[in-house]
Amino acid sequence: MTPNVLFLGGGNMAQALIGGLLKQGHAQDRIQVIEIQPLLCEQFTKQGIYADKTLSKPFAADITVLAVKPQQMQEALENIGQNLKASLIISIAAGLTIQTLSQWLGGHQRIVRCMPNTPALVNTGMTGIYASAACNVNDKKTAQYILSGSGKVLWCQSEAMLNPITAISGSGPGYVFLFMQALEKAAISMGFEAVDARELVNQTFLGAATLAQQSPETLSTLRQQVTSKGGTTAAGLSIMQDHGIEQAIIAGAEAALARAIELGRVDIA
Repeated sequence: MTPNVLFLGGGNMAQALIGGLLKQGHAQDRIQVIEIQPLLCEQFTKQGIYADKTLSKPFAADITVLAVKPQQMQEALENIGQNLKASLIISIAAGLTIQTLSQWLGGHQRIVRCMPNTPALVNTGMTGIYASAACNVNDKKTAQYILSGSGKVLWCQSEAMLNPITAISGSGPGYVFLFMQALEKAAISMGFEAVDARELVNQTFLGAATLAQQSPETLSTLRQQVTSKGGTTAAGLSIMQDHGIEQAIIAGAEAALARAIELGRVDIA
């Protein structure tokens, strides 16, 4: 039987997950959204999905996806938490631990915490997942079903590993976009129109990522294969290495990890 899925919050990530569910054939009438913004509610209504600022329509949620901002979570759960006792909880809120969510849910234990990223909007996301000890095999399969519709998933062996997930794949698109932005600027400075520069950069990154995904070779080997001795790629990489690009990227990821750990300690109240 198709489960009833309730989304608390209807922002970008919720929309990505809902889109993935619909593509998997999930029935619209088995999805409801609690969203305070009328325009977003109208968008969901056009898709045949009931959306309102409160849980005004009777709906026995088998699964509840917590997709509001961390700062708003406690208040949001105070309003509906009592209705979720039989529901599997899936949280995509950064920095909020399972322990904190359980407290705000009145001791509820069946909680899956995950960290998606923005490419989920185009069904190419990467999501790290961790399930509490109270979740059984079926709960984990259900979480995988909800999250895999918008991309790939990686199960973590501990909740603490969600912090590195945040630093690498959660924040990673931002690092990639910065690199792409710089390469786009270089293309424009070399005489390309902005639209052509964007196309060159987009296709180059798409192609490189696709090759890396499909090739059995390591990333180091792939880089060596495109870098002929004394050639143009070697000249470009040499300058980048002189400027410490690789070290800067690693340091940036480590800074993101430190911030993720810090947010987890704060456990936004």
